[in-house]
Amino acid sequence: MLINGMIPRNRYTKAIITALRRSPVCALLGPRQCGKTTLARMLAQSHAAHYFDLESEADRRRLQNPELMLGVLSGLIILDEIQLAPELFKALRVLADRRDNPARYLLLGSASPQIVKGVSETLAGRIEFVDLAGFDLSEIPAGQTERLWLRGGFPRSFLAASEADSLAWREGFIRTFLERDIPQLGISIPAAAMRRFWTMLAHLHGQTWNASELGRSMGLTDKTVRAYLDILTGTYMVRQLQPWHENIGKRQVKAPRIFLRDSGLLHRLLNIDDLAALLGHPRLGASWEGFALEQVLNLVRPEQAWFWATHAGAELDLLIFAGGKRYGVEFKFSEAPKITRSMHSALADLDLSHLWVVYPGAHSYPAHEKITVLPLAAIESLSDLR
Repeated sequence: MLINGMIPRNRYTKAIITALRRSPVCALLGPRQCGKTTLARMLAQSHAAHYFDLESEADRRRLQNPELMLGVLSGLIILDEIQLAPELFKALRVLADRRDNPARYLLLGSASPQIVKGVSETLAGRIEFVDLAGFDLSEIPAGQTERLWLRGGFPRSFLAASEADSLAWREGFIRTFLERDIPQLGISIPAAAMRRFWTMLAHLHGQTWNASELGRSMGLTDKTVRAYLDILTGTYMVRQLQPWHENIGKRQVKAPRIFLRDSGLLHRLLNIDDLAALLGHPRLGASWEGFALEQVLNLVRPEQAWFWATHAGAELDLLIFAGGKRYGVEFKFSEAPKITRSMHSALADLDLSHLWVVYPGAHSYPAHEKITVLPLAAIESLSDLR
C-alpha cells in the first residue's frame, strides 16, 4: 500500500526499534539507494532525533570531535553512510558505555561489517545489525510481481513512472556504484574491469563459482577475481550461497553458488529492457529462480542458508534449519513442476522434515507426504520457519 507516494516498511521499522531497545547501537545495513535514509527519516519523525549525513562536509566538520558533539545529545542519533567515517566507531564505544546514556545510535551503512573494518570488534556487545533489502513481495501492491521481478526492488527503480525511467535509473546506479561508491571504500579497481566482471557474473547467475574459469576469461589470477567477488558480496550486490556438506559417502559440491541479489540490476547487466525480452532470454529460468530465492530469504531471514549438491546430480536449491529441523526449498520456473529423483535424494540424504517446490503458478497442493508445491505468491506460509 502506497502512503504519500512511498511504501511503508513496517517490518524493518519494528526490527530497528526492537534492536535499539536491546542495544545502544543499531546498524542498518544494505546497498546504496535501497531506502535506508528514507526509513531512518520516517523513524525520526516519531522520535526526538538528530541526523548526521557523513557525505556532507558540514556534518563531517561538526563531528571533528565526536565525543564532545555527540556526548551532549539525547534521543535517537542517526549517522548516515557510517562507512565513510570508521574513526567514529571508537567514540561510539565510549559513548555507548556511559552509564544512563540518554541516547541511542542508529548507523546507516552501504557496506557490510566485513568491509567496514573493525566495526564488529570495536562495538562488540553494544551493537545489533538489521539488513535492509529492496522491496519484496510482502511490501508491494497485489498483482505487481512481474514488475518487481523485471525492475528489481530498489525503490526508485520499482516506483519509476515508466520502464524507460526504471532502466535509466538502474544504469545510472551501476555507473555511480562503480565510479564513486567503490573508490569511496578505499578500493582501487578500474570501473571498466569491475563492470566486465559483474556482467560475466550476471551470465553465470545461479551457477557454481569457478574462479579459475572466470580468471582465464578475464586474464586475471584466481586471487584477483576472488577479491572482486568479495567486494560485490560485501556491498550487497552479490549473494554467495554456501554449500552444505553431509557425511553420506557421496562426492559433494564444495564451491558456492553465485546470485546477483537484485533482479533489476541482473536484467540491466544482461541488456534485458522489458518483459518481452526477459521472457525470450536464455537466462529466463535462472533469473526467476534467483528472484524467488531472494524473496524466500527476505521473508524467512534464516541465520544461515545453504544449497546442497552432489557430483552425481542430486541437489537442493535452499537448505534451512529451524527449530532443530531441516527444511528444503526448490525453485522451478514451470507451470507444472515435476517431483524428481533429486528431490527424493535430498529428502533421504539430508533427512528433511519437509520440502517445498516454489513455482510461478496459482495453486498449492501436496505432491508427496513431505513435498508441497507452493506458488511464489503464497510463500508467506514459510514465515513460520523464522
